[in-house]
Amino acid sequence: MTRPASFKYFKTSPEIIRLAVMLYIRFPLSLRNVEDLLHERGIDVSHETVRYWWNRFGPVFAAEIRRKRVQQLRAYSKWKWHVDEVFVKVNGKRHYLWRAVDHEGEVLEAIVTKRRNKRAALKFLRKLMKRHGKAEEVVTDRFASYRAALRELGATEKQQTGRWLNNRVENSHLPFRRRERAMQRFRRMRSLQKFASVHSSVYNHFNQERSLTSRDTFKLTRAAALSEWRQLCSG
Repeated sequence: MTRPASFKYFKTSPEIIRLAVMLYIRFPLSLRNVEDLLHERGIDVSHETVRYWWNRFGPVFAAEIRRKRVQQLRAYSKWKWHVDEVFVKVNGKRHYLWRAVDHEGEVLEAIVTKRRNKRAALKFLRKLMKRHGKAEEVVTDRFASYRAALRELGATEKQQTGRWLNNRVENSHLPFRRRERAMQRFRRMRSLQKFASVHSSVYNHFNQERSLTSRDTFKLTRAAALSEWRQLCSG
């Protein structure tokens, strides 16, 4: 966890930095959109400053969120995993973003690879299991590399495939796709991996499944999420 000294040499208050980073990661906004929104609140910063803040503090905030959530959900998220991959263009070249979510849509892991094969699937599943243990069920599509990777891990019997079984993870790709369009693609594989990891953690933090709860419950959980965000790296 980052100490308060992280903000020591910044003239801008931590509250403004947290707000700028949240706006950029959580919503489908460009750097210049965030600059304009902050200007409407009387905060005069350039879009390059927002870029620096996001690069400096985004991974730190995400790591703190992830640390807390992994401790809370480690046993709970083992029931069922939904695993899928989507292609993402980086400088005109196709790369693959592998993602896993639990049965409630909590993003568990996201990594980027250059290829879509058994080796990439094995790398992803090993990293997923190292952090979260082994799930009781793993839902995938019929891509052969998943079965080959799970066979090597000794978990073939846990795999489930079906036409509509993996809708949970396929729908979870949508917020990332909206952010991808706002950012006008990615220019480096490293920046894609960095943003995917940070975006997943922030999405988990603010995702309240509002369609499944009453308005009063949603307001309480939203206020709690904002309160926790404002406390990141505060001590």
